[in-house]
Amino acid sequence: MTQETQLFKDTIKGNIRIARLDATDEEIAEACRKASIHDFIQTLPEGYDTEVGELGDTLSGGERQRIGLARAFLHDAPFILLDEPTSNLDSLNEAVILKSLREETDGKTVILVSHRRSTARIADDVIEM
Repeated sequence: MTQETQLFKDTIKGNIRIARLDATDEEIAEACRKASIHDFIQTLPEGYDTEVGELGDTLSGGERQRIGLARAFLHDAPFILLDEPTSNLDSLNEAVILKSLREETDGKTVILVSHRRSTARIADDVIEM
């Protein structure tokens, strides 16, 4: 996952489902809970069926980033590379996401690039450059 999440002119659900085309609506919602974006989506008039516009221009950087994280949770790959996954987030959303990452990474290899010490704290091994 890159620091800048690329979104397509589609619904929020469609932009998340791209990570796993056979995902159910409940699996998408669960991935969004882990990425701390579900509650925000529920406040939108069309919910998960809300169109995001060209390149996601109707969403903030943090909202786009959390959709990118939801994609990563939904994909459930054995190897995850995260480049500054919480750089556009406030500390509350960062804490929810870091907790989810910690819980979801058993048996997986995760490389996390971050300038924030709070983000790096979840790592088993830290390499500073």
